[in-house]
Amino acid sequence: MKAMVLEAPGQALQLRHRPDPVAGPGQLLVSISACGVCRTDLHVVDGDLTEPRLPIIPGHEIVGRVSAIGAGVDGFAIGDRVGIPWLGYSCGCCRYCESGAENLCDDPGFTGYQIDGGYADMTVADARYCFPLVGEQDDAAIAPWLCAGLIGYRSLVMAGDAARLGIYGFGAAAHIVAQVARYQQREIYAFTSPGDRAAQAFALEMGATWAGDSTAAAPCELDAAIIFAPVGALVPIALRAVRKGGIVVCGGIHMSEIPAFPYDILWGERVLRSVANLTRQDALDFLALAPQVPVQTRVEEFPLEQANEALHALRSGALSGAAVLRP
Repeated sequence: MKAMVLEAPGQALQLRHRPDPVAGPGQLLVSISACGVCRTDLHVVDGDLTEPRLPIIPGHEIVGRVSAIGAGVDGFAIGDRVGIPWLGYSCGCCRYCESGAENLCDDPGFTGYQIDGGYADMTVADARYCFPLVGEQDDAAIAPWLCAGLIGYRSLVMAGDAARLGIYGFGAAAHIVAQVARYQQREIYAFTSPGDRAAQAFALEMGATWAGDSTAAAPCELDAAIIFAPVGALVPIALRAVRKGGIVVCGGIHMSEIPAFPYDILWGERVLRSVANLTRQDALDFLALAPQVPVQTRVEEFPLEQANEALHALRSGALSGAAVLRP
């Protein structure tokens, strides 16, 4: 098989040819048709996340077809379309797994970080973390659902029943969350990099009530805010924007340092929280909801061999929506 492989943090991915993987007990062999390029992939490649299994094939927004089924796996047939997300393994026996919080598992495995991922033309995956994908949406359009959609959805749930929702950083996750939030009849206030008129226009196109610079004051008091941009300085800004009892959700896996801020902007029982990974129930809930909205993704496709170019486009802010690799 062909794969784009990270051999050392900070280096470009290398095109490699490897023996085809084989589905072991409890696993599926999946022929990949599309894999989204996520900001978490950047954090892996750039070395911000410090525990990769090297060499590693990145990518965790995987769409493909089942081509072989390992022993002990039920509920799948050859040819089924499936999605594979970031959380690719949980131990099943720690206190978190036993309470339904496998996203906090003490011994997890993450796709494209410790488990070879989707920057390839095939992969093997734990069948427990492969999810059927139904409907007529194109594979490339669905790929961002597997992380941008799932983590965005979990962030939205964490924001509670907020009627006025701020979103800081309007990229792949935000443009999916905005559609779900509008479907739920919420008002969206989008905050982008200062002067990024294209992103602000995109937010308005996705149903935002207002769009402006992240340094600007919110036009009204918000009930909650989600921060997707990995910029710690946005935390005190978002706390100032939400009402008493409001919630600020940090939706990314990595963020720059949060600067000191006065207690009075947290006072009033405001809540600051992070989102860690996803649960299988998140996947089932979101993948059932998305076709009802229906969620439409804006994607830019790249051949598998241009994975480095796709990562550069994401890093430089040149994308509107999501990048997707096509083997």
